[in-house]
Amino acid sequence: MALVQKIGKYEIQSILGKGGMGAVYRAFDPAISRSVAIKAIVKNSVGEEDLKHIIQRFRHEAQAVGRLVHPRIVQIYDYGEDDEVAYIVMELVNGKPLSEHLAQETSYEIREVGEIIRQLLDGIGHAHAERVIHRDIKPSNILVNSDGRIKLSDFGIARIESSNLTQVGDVLGTPHYMAPEQFLGAEIDTQADLYSVGVIAYELLTGRKPFTGNTAAVMQAALNQEPELPSHLQPKLSPLIDQVLLKVLAKKAANRYRTAHEFSEAFREAINASLGVTGNNTVPGMLDTSALMNAARMINTPIVDPTINSNGEAIPEGGGESAINLDTGVKKGRLLIIDDEERILTALKSLFRNRYHVFATTDGHKALDFLQRYQMHVIISDQRMPIMTGVELLRQSRDISPRSVRILLTGYSDLASIVGSINDGEIYRFISKPWDNVELQKIVAEGVTIALELANTKGVTAELPENMDAGVLVIDKDEDLHRVTRELVGNRCPVHYAPDLDGALAIMQAQEVAVVITDIEAGYDQVMAMLKILKQENPQILTIVVTTASDSELVIELINQAQIFRFLNKPVNVRLLKGHVEAALQRYLTYKQAPQLLDAHRVQRADSVRTSSIGKRILDGIQSLRGKWFGGR
Repeated sequence: MALVQKIGKYEIQSILGKGGMGAVYRAFDPAISRSVAIKAIVKNSVGEEDLKHIIQRFRHEAQAVGRLVHPRIVQIYDYGEDDEVAYIVMELVNGKPLSEHLAQETSYEIREVGEIIRQLLDGIGHAHAERVIHRDIKPSNILVNSDGRIKLSDFGIARIESSNLTQVGDVLGTPHYMAPEQFLGAEIDTQADLYSVGVIAYELLTGRKPFTGNTAAVMQAALNQEPELPSHLQPKLSPLIDQVLLKVLAKKAANRYRTAHEFSEAFREAINASLGVTGNNTVPGMLDTSALMNAARMINTPIVDPTINSNGEAIPEGGGESAINLDTGVKKGRLLIIDDEERILTALKSLFRNRYHVFATTDGHKALDFLQRYQMHVIISDQRMPIMTGVELLRQSRDISPRSVRILLTGYSDLASIVGSINDGEIYRFISKPWDNVELQKIVAEGVTIALELANTKGVTAELPENMDAGVLVIDKDEDLHRVTRELVGNRCPVHYAPDLDGALAIMQAQEVAVVITDIEAGYDQVMAMLKILKQENPQILTIVVTTASDSELVIELINQAQIFRFLNKPVNVRLLKGHVEAALQRYLTYKQAPQLLDAHRVQRADSVRTSSIGKRILDGIQSLRGKWFGGR
C-alpha cells in the first residue's frame, strides 16, 4: 500500500499498521498543530454488498466513542468520508498493545496488575455511564505506554444502549474474552464487559486464560465449567482474589458485579490482601479508586459558568490558543483552579482575577471535562479533595492538555502524593498551604508566560530509535543500579557509571548524556547541588532519582529547584525503571526536535547553591556543556 500524502485536511506521516480493508496512519493536523492517528477504510477494498454495512459500523464507532471523554479511552477527534476512504481521526497514543507484552511473556507484579485493572475499569465505568458497551475488551485493544498508563481503544462493535445496530443473535467479540451470553447470541449489557476484564485480570495474575483451546472448546468451558482457582496457579494470590474473579466470571450476568466501580473496589481489596496490606490502607503505587469512581456522580456545584470568563466575556467553543483581552488586544492567560473548599477558591480568584481569566470549580471531574473543550494555561489543584486527589487530576490533565503548566497546592506534604505528582502529574511547582501571595503570583506569572510561548509550538513526538548516541549516566556508590540499568537499556544506548560527582562531571564532558539516574543519598550535598544546577544550565538532561529517603520536604525541593523527571523508591521496581528511562530518552529526543519546549522546565534559581564551593565546582564542569551536544541551547 503506497503511502498517501493527505486524507482530508490531515498530512500523512507514516503507516502505523495495515490490514485487508485499510490502514492506520500517523498524521498531523495543521489547523491546530496536533499529531493524530487516522484509521481509514479503503472503499474499493470491500465488496459492494458489504460496504454499506461496514461503513455503517465504522461510522457507529466514531459516534459511540465520540461521546466518551476520558483519559483512559482513546479520544475520537473527527470523522470523514470521500469517494475513496472513510476515516476516523483519533488521539495518537505512544504505546504498545497489552497483547504484545503478553506475547513477549511479560510477567506482571501483583501491584502492577492492580493498577492496570484499576485504570481499565475507570475508563469502562465512564463508558457505561454514557450507556456505551464495548463488547470486545481484550489485550490487543488496550494500549500501554512506557509509564504504565493505559488507553482502551477499538470500539468497533460497541453498542449504544439506545441503538439497534447490533441485534440479539449477533455473535460479536473475541472467544477467549467473551462472556457466556455472547456465545449464545443473547442480549448483553455492561456485565459482559466486566466479564472480559475479569478474564484479562485472571490472565495477568496467573499467566494463562481461564479457558484455553479452540473456539468450540472455549465456548463449552465458558458455558459449563468453572476456571481453576487463581491461587492454585499463583500461590502468592490471596483467596480473596479467587472470590472476586469467580464472581466476575460467573456464568449468569446477574451474579456478577453490577458496576465497574463495584468490581474495582473489590479487586483493589483483593490485591491489597495479596500484598499483605490490611484495613483501609492502599498499596504504594496503587490509587484508591473510590474517589475516582465517585467522580461519575458529578456534583452540580460549579463555582463559575465555564462558558464565560471572569470578565463576563464568552469563550468560543474549542477555546482557541489563548484568551484575548478585548480592551488591550493583549493575550491574557487562563487559570483553572480546583479546590473542594469554596473559601480557598474565593481567595485564589480574588488574587488572580484582575490579571487573568480565572475558572474555578470544586469538582475534579468537571475540571477534566472542561479541559477537553477549552485550553487552559495554568492548572492549580489542591491535593486532598473528596472526589479526586490533586495528583490524579493532574495526571489525567497531563494526558488531556499536555502544554498546560500544572501546580499542586496543598497543606498535606505526604510523600506518596508528592512522588505521584512527579511521576504522574509532571507538575511545574509544589506550593504548600498557607501560601505566600507574592511568591504564588510570581510562579503563576512564569507558568502563564511559558504556556503562552508554547501555544503556537508545532506538536512533536519523537520516536525512540533502536540505537541512539545519547546515553544514560548512573551515579551511585553501589554498582548494582548501573548493572540493572545496563541490562534494561544497554542495547539501546550507552550506559555510563560514576561513583561520585567528579566522575559524573568527567563523563558528561566526554559523552552526550540524555538521562541521569542517581541515588540522592550517595553524597547528599553534592548530588543535590548537581541536580539543581544541571536543570538550570542544561534543562534538556532528564533526571531520575532513586532513593530510600522518606523526607517529603526534600522531594518538594527537588521538584521546585531541580524538576526531577521521575522518582523511584528502593528496592527498585525493574519494570518501572525501564519504563521511566525509555520515557526520559524519548523526551530528550523531543526536546532536540523542539528545544522551545524546554521553557516548560524553568526552575527556581538556587543562588545559594551556585555560590557555594561545591556549586562553583559543578558550574565550572556543567557550563562548558552548553551547546556541546544540544545545538547551542
